[in-house]
Amino acid sequence: MTTTKGAICEPAPAKVNLTLHVTGRRADGYHLLDSLVMFTALGDVVTVAPADHLTLTIDGPFSADLIAGDNNLVERAARSFGVINGAAITLTKNLPIASGIGGGSADAAATLRALSRLWGMPIPDAATILKLGADVPVCMTSELSRMRGIGDRIDTLGPAPKHNILLVNPNVAVSTAQVFGGLANRLNAPMADDMPDPFETGHWTKWLACQRNDLETPARVAVPAIDDVLGSLRAQNGCALARMSGSGATCFAFFENANTRNAAAAALRRSHPSWWIAETEEAPI
Repeated sequence: MTTTKGAICEPAPAKVNLTLHVTGRRADGYHLLDSLVMFTALGDVVTVAPADHLTLTIDGPFSADLIAGDNNLVERAARSFGVINGAAITLTKNLPIASGIGGGSADAAATLRALSRLWGMPIPDAATILKLGADVPVCMTSELSRMRGIGDRIDTLGPAPKHNILLVNPNVAVSTAQVFGGLANRLNAPMADDMPDPFETGHWTKWLACQRNDLETPARVAVPAIDDVLGSLRAQNGCALARMSGSGATCFAFFENANTRNAAAAALRRSHPSWWIAETEEAPI
């Protein structure tokens, strides 16, 4: 996070759902979740600068997939302050759209943090943030977090342990509504409460492997390419855990060390040149 000539740059780290248990559904249709979330050093970037009017410019490798406008989460986040202040906002879009790693929600959270500093105003209250989207509250921090309820119950657990992470998306956007609609069961067990210390990496990874992403099965039905991603990751030397994040289609894998992760990335780029593949690690706090 840096400030240069009045501009403020705020990272919007990719959100990885290490687990995602669907534990129920309310009468209003909102699903209840129990999810362990970490953030990566890779992500989008939101830059804000003083201006007479509120504007949004989008650049970066995935900018063509987004348009500025009233429905853009960044602009909605800016308006959520309830004031008519100006700012020139630039969203640098490094993450694929609709990919299950919280790009839009992280962008909204970064916008709130950046504009709070630029305008010298407090960040909007929790209820206002939740109205922007169920994942926005958890994206307000880069700590390892447990997210429950409809995204309104957040327990921060401190820094995430160091991991050599590979993110892979088959370059297919997934409809969150379609994935939730394909759930066979909406009343599943929450995460086990016996989570080891995350810094006991081996024990923690084994514990994670016993948890679930309940959206993975319907997502794999909607996008069969997810099967290929997961199978390819698990076949790589040094892969300790591979799972889909969020509602897909991005999958993540933990590797024993940076060398095996980087070798896996190179192999997958050769075998699947159309896939989005990114090496990363845990986000700094």
